[in-house]
Amino acid sequence: MAGRGRHPGGWRRESREAWRRESRAAWAVTRHAAGRPFDARRQAGPGIVAATGPATGARQDGPTLDRALLESVRQAVLAESGPVTELRVAAAVSGSGRLLGASGSLVAMDRISAELNGLGPLQSLALDPNVTDIFVNAPGSVWLDRGAGPEPVDVAFDSEVSLRALAVRLIAAGGRRLDDSSPCVDVKIAPGYRVHAVLPPISSKGTLLSIRIGRRRSFTLAELQAAGCVHPAMSEVLRRIIGCRLGFLVSGATGAGKTTLLSTLLGLCQPAERLVLIEDAAELEPAHPHVLTLEARHANAEGAGSVDLQELVRQALRMNPGRLIVGECRGLEVRELLMALNTGHSGGGGTIHANSAADVPARLAALGVLAGMSIEAVALQAASALDAVIHVDRGIGGRLVSEIGVVALREGRLAVIPALVVRPAPPSDTGAPGGGVPALLPSAGPAWPELAARLGLDPLPPAGREPWPS
Repeated sequence: MAGRGRHPGGWRRESREAWRRESRAAWAVTRHAAGRPFDARRQAGPGIVAATGPATGARQDGPTLDRALLESVRQAVLAESGPVTELRVAAAVSGSGRLLGASGSLVAMDRISAELNGLGPLQSLALDPNVTDIFVNAPGSVWLDRGAGPEPVDVAFDSEVSLRALAVRLIAAGGRRLDDSSPCVDVKIAPGYRVHAVLPPISSKGTLLSIRIGRRRSFTLAELQAAGCVHPAMSEVLRRIIGCRLGFLVSGATGAGKTTLLSTLLGLCQPAERLVLIEDAAELEPAHPHVLTLEARHANAEGAGSVDLQELVRQALRMNPGRLIVGECRGLEVRELLMALNTGHSGGGGTIHANSAADVPARLAALGVLAGMSIEAVALQAASALDAVIHVDRGIGGRLVSEIGVVALREGRLAVIPALVVRPAPPSDTGAPGGGVPALLPSAGPAWPELAARLGLDPLPPAGREPWPS
């Protein structure tokens, strides 16, 4: 009969069957979620949820996740105690009554997990293994860095309100607060993200958010060489610097790759050596079996409980370190580090911000003065404690270990004398036939014979521009 399919009972039966199919599909998603681990890269720690406000979405492709669905799932998840897991989010999505289908439910589950317990609209960017930094300059201005410099991406927030809500939530996950009384905050959250946020009126045009993506793996020297970050000539010298236990600093600008290189170098240490790492925020991940990490702690809301790097250096000296490493020398801890390296703790070092290897002495002098040391004392201590400076450059072509210099006293002043320098070849000397990416050419500096003698290498550099042997 023509009208039979329109009978109300027929509609009810079809609706019930559709509901059963959707429920079974959603339950399949829930079971699928239960069987796979919750990717730590998609969350920022259990504490992140307690501080969040109503979830907000971003302009992305895929199933429409309106505010009502997000808020409904959020309330269902937060109604129970305990960490937010994919299983709980999947169950909440399944129980929302929305007919999204199996694939739609899985997408919704991932999106809502990011909104509740991750980086929100930035989550997909953080999953890219090549991304090192994410910058949000405005709701509609998001940039990332894959190693070759910042580039814009087609990701946006709904509004300034949603951007600020994410910033507040991420900072709260790190145990601090972001509000009018604390408008500039820097924290570390799981699984190794460094988050820096600035609120108006310090930022004149709205909330600013910067996220450093800490990758939980270290690279071998061979991998850095294959990536074009380390020339073969540099590679052998770096191995010898570690093997001969020279004191060293890795210098470079922000984001140049100092921490990555330092982690790689520490992985070259002998397995029996006891490495004690001191960091403001734990970022070093050396591939080494005997590593102890001490991490600074900020003061609480009452201004108490802080433990700075200066105190951590003192504590590390009581731990019988084989090598003492300060992740970043940027304050009073430089005094303790120099003193420690002058008391028999050879082979130690750290990183320092500087525009070039030649600028490191001025940087050390400035930090030493802040620590109450005279410039003369800094020069004497540094010349005795440090043997080499390894400089990392960040150019258009990417990151490059560009110079190794020798620390020395020259007429009573601290100086870094170039020993080995690597620079891109002129356009006529490109490494690819017919032009292409410029080759990297090493050259010996005035301090090369001295450094080569200490490392057991040939003090005579090869003639011409021929590549040095690895």
